[in-house]
Amino acid sequence: MTTGVVIENIVASTKVSEVLDIEFLADKIPEASYNPDEFNGLTLKFEKPKAAVLILFNGKLVCTGAKNMDEVKDVIKKTVKKIKDVGFEIKKNYKVEIDNIVASVDLKKEIQLSSVSKGLLLKHVVYEPEEFPGLIYKIEEPDAVLLLFSSGKIVCTGVKKVEDASNVINTVKEKLTSLGVL
Repeated sequence: MTTGVVIENIVASTKVSEVLDIEFLADKIPEASYNPDEFNGLTLKFEKPKAAVLILFNGKLVCTGAKNMDEVKDVIKKTVKKIKDVGFEIKKNYKVEIDNIVASVDLKKEIQLSSVSKGLLLKHVVYEPEEFPGLIYKIEEPDAVLLLFSSGKIVCTGVKKVEDASNVINTVKEKLTSLGVL
């Protein structure tokens, strides 16, 4: 992985059942939060690891906030246990899939975003400093969006593999170097 790249968030999901009675689960799992006027799902928050799992009526679980796959699997496993403990059947071989990874890096050097916006392919760049303080750079392969800030911070989102986040950030660093802004 590129030096300094930090995984900020992994969003992953799995389907553990065909249907879950959210109101019943809300009643039986006291630490879960449920506010159907705001969101028609149940939220379970964990402190160690610091992550949350959304439990949806269609049997889908969505984990957010984890920093690595071990944390994802840990909170999904804890959630599945809570659901089983109140009497629901769970699929035996549910598969956890990554939906999105957010990674960041601090280049520890300011970037002239106006120079970057002129040097990169226009169709892949959105730079409107009056509306957003960063430059938005879209990459097609792998499908990713990078936010570049003048402070030298870069945020990568949209990838589904940790190594893709690292590779995308490396590619952008190389482009910035070739443009003479690094």
